Amino acid sequence: MSDVEQTPVYAQLTAISNAVVALHKHQFGRGPTRARTHWAGRDALVCIMEDALLPAERALVAMGESDRVQESRMFFQTASAPAFIKAVVDITGRSVRSFASATDPEAEIVTEIYIFHPQVDGH
Repeated sequence: MSDVEQTPVYAQLTAISNAVVALHKHQFGRGPTRARTHWAGRDALVCIMEDALLPAERALVAMGESDRVQESRMFFQTASAPAFIKAVVDITGRSVRSFASATDPEAEIVTEIYIFHPQVDGH
């Protein structure tokens, strides 16, 4: 294990990736096979999940119906946003100001972006 993989930040990011994948699995019956989470500055977090589509969604993409996949995913993510936000708040201890989820059906990638309220103490 590298020094980076032993840091508290790496452990936190791994915990977030695992939590978000578990929520996807619970919501869709199958989770992405690859996920990684990165800080994007002090107050933003990006979670990238690959191989995220269901077999039926892949069939829709093959039929040229990517828009239907994006639309259905948008509704599911909106309905379950509180659970995704809670998971990240529980792990980071930070208050989420904004949450957005996007699906790129052709690439089979789901991206979730969390924007946090700035920390008062500057840390």
